Amino acid sequence: MKKTTMKKCAGEVEDAISELCVLCKRRDNCPDKYGEKITLKEHQITVHYFCLLMSSGIFQRGEDHEGIHGFLVDDIRKEIRRSARLRCMGCKKTGASVGCSIKSCRQMVHLPCGIEREFIFQFTDLFPSFCRKHRPTQTCSTSPTLPLCCSICLEPIEPVLSYSVLKCPACHGSWFHRNCVQFQAHSAAMFFFKCTLCNNKDQFQQEMLRMGIHIPERDASWELEENAYGDLLQVYQHCDAVKCCCDKGRSYSAQSGGYEIVRCKFCGSHGTHRKCSSIKLYETNWSCSDCKAAAEGAAVSPLPNHVKSPLAERQEKKRLFKRCLSNLHSSLISKRRCLDASPTEILMDLATQITPQQTTAVLLQNEEVLEAALQALRQTDFNPCHTLSVNLVRSKWSEKVANQRRFLSRLLQSLQNSSIFEGPDGTKNLALNSQALRDDLYYETGSLLALSLVHGGPPVAFFSPALYHTLFHYPPDYKLTVEDLGDVILTNKVKMIAESRSLSELKKAVRAASEYLHVAGCLRRIDKLADKSMLLEDILNFYLIIRMQLPLQRFREGLRTLGVFERVQACPEGFYSVFCDPVERMTAEAMFSLFTPQFSAEGEKKTKEDKTLIFWKHYLNECEDGQCAASLEDILMFATAADVIPAIGFNPAPLLSFFTPLDSSCAFPQSHPEANHLILPVLPSYELFKKHLEYAVGQLSVMQAI
Repeated sequence: MKKTTMKKCAGEVEDAISELCVLCKRRDNCPDKYGEKITLKEHQITVHYFCLLMSSGIFQRGEDHEGIHGFLVDDIRKEIRRSARLRCMGCKKTGASVGCSIKSCRQMVHLPCGIEREFIFQFTDLFPSFCRKHRPTQTCSTSPTLPLCCSICLEPIEPVLSYSVLKCPACHGSWFHRNCVQFQAHSAAMFFFKCTLCNNKDQFQQEMLRMGIHIPERDASWELEENAYGDLLQVYQHCDAVKCCCDKGRSYSAQSGGYEIVRCKFCGSHGTHRKCSSIKLYETNWSCSDCKAAAEGAAVSPLPNHVKSPLAERQEKKRLFKRCLSNLHSSLISKRRCLDASPTEILMDLATQITPQQTTAVLLQNEEVLEAALQALRQTDFNPCHTLSVNLVRSKWSEKVANQRRFLSRLLQSLQNSSIFEGPDGTKNLALNSQALRDDLYYETGSLLALSLVHGGPPVAFFSPALYHTLFHYPPDYKLTVEDLGDVILTNKVKMIAESRSLSELKKAVRAASEYLHVAGCLRRIDKLADKSMLLEDILNFYLIIRMQLPLQRFREGLRTLGVFERVQACPEGFYSVFCDPVERMTAEAMFSLFTPQFSAEGEKKTKEDKTLIFWKHYLNECEDGQCAASLEDILMFATAADVIPAIGFNPAPLLSFFTPLDSSCAFPQSHPEANHLILPVLPSYELFKKHLEYAVGQLSVMQAI
């Protein structure tokens, strides 16, 4: 009587794992080895489905919904009683329900014991079982080519057919571990199970069934996941051009015309409006900058290459010359667009990904800024597109924007002083730190820097030119020098080599650094003073680039958060000042032009406000000259909660307005940092104006110190 294959049992309960199978007396719950473990609670029966299928004295006499997939309860109890009299040849215990299908063979086993003794169970027809002596075998008609590996796990495999090693009957070139092919069959099931090398399905499945591989009659496991392919129904609809010309936004796509979004022909995950990238209406083969660089082989290797053959140099020059001639117009257009877009505009474009409606909570306690940031970053549900909601436990600030700006400013300082950077303040290089590698701090630091820039943090301003060059290959002709090492243990020894004026001095300096040079692979015979330049180049390349490949790679991956790395790499010249140049000290003129005054419409009020604006400008000049208690940075902090202008700029633009107090003796300036809004009182004298403004700014400093 034909037996059905495994289906979902409605009677399975959560405690089935802990119950014994009534046939094999094991608690194992391995669906791919023993089948589904099923419990009939009302009858107090727990059994592996394969134990039922392979039992020699039971058949399915009921419908699929009766008993256990057609195995009636009374028949199961009879089989339990029958097998209780039979002893297993494996474990020597009673209850052996599975026997070899050869009538003259008397070998009986429990199903798990049969697997251990290399029985073959065929999940087809009458579900026969065969002992080691009578089991079917495979033959090999061709001599395999060594070495071979399993076509599923790719681990080495000895091409000798046995119980644990199988091969494809169609191509004879695909070899498998039995456990690997059984795991694949359980996952792929009948509709997707085929040879991984030749893709033969029918002949392959028949052979695997003959050799005892169970193939479930269902869809593949990955097809059964709910909404597993929901993302495939979505088409990328976003303009990624540096400057988008569409008034309706980057996500708008017309059916045709200049504002139709064209997707990259290679990756499909980047797009642009036709007008934004000057794509003609009949053109369809557009590629993004990343794919275009990969397709043309334009990627730049960070590793040094000292030796080039003359032939290679000539061929490279020819390729570059031809590429320049063929792509001159398009290259000029893309370069012009890149130069037109400032870092502020690019960061504002990246900031459109941020959703104000969703937030990521950052709880700051005991001034541990970096720890709080890492804790938020390591949350399983962290999303860089969510707005940062910073809660400063001891802060008197209530505005979320003010908390965020203060937090990002302090975070940047903490990152600069962290263990993964070395060198003097303002010109930091990456330091090699094994613990940081183990904890993946390089990736997390890069991610935090990218988040800070896009979420409104200050310019980075502490990268050394060498670090910027190794990350973004700008300037392209940058030459590493001893000064790029910073203040590290190796610096003095390398300086001795660089400052050698004779061959004897050079050899002495090399001997002093021989231990390190040997580790770096730079130790060589020095025959002339001219060897110094190549030796220095090798040392610097090894210390700053070669040995730092893994940290640099993880740091770049972190900077890819929100697409920052790709945009900086496209315009490295523009972003150089953001990462490397020190933040310019605020001037009175810059502060005055930063705020846009908003005057009253009434003529008399406007006249008084003009006078107050003069007071404001005079006060800024005195602050710059050091004649006031407050600095220009203190005033900027009072108005915007930021002590420097963020790399992304202020949004909204800083605004200056006025109010006329009822009592001029207690009329203090007001600020709304979340709106970058400063409100000045209209007062009769400059002395009173200065007094009240300094008091308000001073109170802020006191609150910050608490």
